[in-house]
Order: sequence, then structure tokens, then C-alpha cells
Amino acid sequence: MRAQVQAKKLLFAILAWTGAMSAFVFFRYSQTLEVPQWAVSPGDFATLAIYLGVIFGSLHWMSNLIADFSAINRLPYIFSVIFKGLFLLLGATTLAYMTQYLNMWALENHIATLRQMLTVHILYSPSFQALIVYLVVVRVGLAFIEQMALLVGPRILLNIGMGKYHKPRYEQRLFMYLDMVASTTHAESLGDYRFSRLIQDCFSLLTETVNNNEAEIYRYMGDAVLIHWPLEKGVKHDRCMNIYFEFSQQLNWQRRYFEEHYGFVPKFKAAAHCGQVVAAVVGVQKQEISFFSDVINTLARLQDQCNPLGQRMLLSGALVSRLENNHSEYQLTNLGPVKLKGKQHSIEVYGVKPKQG
Repeated sequence: MRAQVQAKKLLFAILAWTGAMSAFVFFRYSQTLEVPQWAVSPGDFATLAIYLGVIFGSLHWMSNLIADFSAINRLPYIFSVIFKGLFLLLGATTLAYMTQYLNMWALENHIATLRQMLTVHILYSPSFQALIVYLVVVRVGLAFIEQMALLVGPRILLNIGMGKYHKPRYEQRLFMYLDMVASTTHAESLGDYRFSRLIQDCFSLLTETVNNNEAEIYRYMGDAVLIHWPLEKGVKHDRCMNIYFEFSQQLNWQRRYFEEHYGFVPKFKAAAHCGQVVAAVVGVQKQEISFFSDVINTLARLQDQCNPLGQRMLLSGALVSRLENNHSEYQLTNLGPVKLKGKQHSIEVYGVKPKQG
């Protein structure tokens, strides 16, 4: 699944850069009545745009990949942008040198002439200088879009941009509430600073399993997080249960790290519920998509029952009735009707645990 996520990012980078290079090639040669010497027909311009899009899109993806899997990702965001920009410029310069080198080697094979050409025809070429400026602008623009996607979620950013939720609309959604066990005790023993670092480390691990299960983060609330899917997507392949138990497994795999830095391995409890919500964009200076429904309120009350019922994760009866039952890896235990705090009627509640063996 990680490979699939990276493949989508690579495809997005190539498409974005192909569009950017198409614009550059068009404006660069649109005022030229005759095609340049290297072009046989106007169709070669499209080939050039695609070629540059693939090259720079791949460099863009590689810089993001290096940043994500290194200490660069923990540096202030401006340093990350600078690194990615320098990586792209280094790649562009290397590409230009290699292209000119191969051309010159094939034509004359004179090192002295080659050196002169590299310094004069590349570094001082107006076209190359314009391309460098354009690369910087595009890279910074894409970095801004990527950061916005991280802040609000890629689908939410797209939906806000398309105006999908400017008018309230009904949707069927699945929500999962994930909360740290004994968080108050941990916060008192660690102090505010170390506890905040603990939350950062935990939710950093959560990111991968969220992506693997095609979920979205709706909101962080201190040591808790609210995750959601469109209902049809969330019940598919047991994603609403996978995301919790995969996260718990990742925390256990990092047991040594957590014990060395915090003295314990954090544990979480969870609950999942589904139903109809109203989705709408709220706010003016700071916009976000909010969901209005009793579903979220019921979910919070359901999650409060984890400790009294002695369960790590609870599902509502409404959700269980929508799950795929074929070849499930999880065992569901009917805990009967439970009266939730502040609710007039009881709801069916199920405990969840992985099947043994």
C-alpha cells in the first residue's frame, strides 16, 4: 500500500510538472514564427513538454521522498522548501550539462570546445536563466499546495477549491474516534512539553496507516483524533478496524523507542459509528469542511464506554450491519444494548478483537 501511495504522488508530480512545462514551452516559443533548429515540427514542442514534465516531476517526487524519510522532515518548513528547491535546481543543471555534453561529444568530441560551451551556452543562456527562475516559482507554488494539503487534507483542499461544500449537502459518513488511554496521568508525569512530543510521535506513526486505509483526518483534539471516510469506502476491507489495530501494532513495534524516551508505550482506545451528516464549508478567513450531525456526538459517548465495558474498540450496531462479513480478520462480540450518556435510547454495541491464529 505504501508503494501505491508513492505511485500516486509520483503521478501527481509528473502531471503537475508536465502542465507547468507545457505552459513554459508555449510562452517561450509562441512568439517565434519559425520552429527552432532542434524541432522538426510543432509536435516536437509537446514532446519536449512531456519530456521535461517527466524529468522534473520525478525530481520533485524524489526530493519529497528524501525529505519524508530523513531528518529534513522535522526541520522548519522553510528549510524543507529550500532543500527541495536546491535538489530540483541541481537536477536541472545536471540534466542541462549532460544533454549538452552528449550533443557535443557526438558532434566534435573536443574537450576545450565542450568546456567553453558549458560555461557560455548553458550558464549564460537567457533561456536557461528563464527556466531556472520558472523552476523556482513552480517549485515554491507546488510546495505551498502540498503544505496546504497536509494541513487540511488533500480531498478537503480539492473539495474547497471546487466549491463542492459551499452549500450544505447530506452525506453518509463513517467516523472513528481514537483517544489515548490514561492521557491525564501521562500528561502530569511527563509535563506539557514532553507530553506534546509524545503526541507528535504517536500521530506521526498514525499517518501511514491512515493513508494505507484511504482515510482522512477530520480533526486533532489534544491526545485524540477524529478520522472519517465516505461510508462505502470505510466499511470496505474492514478499513475502520484495520486502522486501529495496525496503529496499535506500530506502537508496539516502536516499544523500545517509547520506553527510552517516555518510560512507557502509549495505548489508545477507539470507537466507530456511521450515519447521515450535513457537510458544509464554514469560516471566512480560515475555512474548513465541518460535519453537522448527532453521529459525532453519539460516537464520543460510545468511545466513553470502552473502559466500563473493558474493550479496546467498540462499534455501533448501525455500523456492524453495514460491514462486509466475508473472511473478516476480526471477531465481533455483541455486548447488547447500551444506554449512552445524554441519549434517550440505547444502541447496540459490539466489541472488536483480532481473530486468533
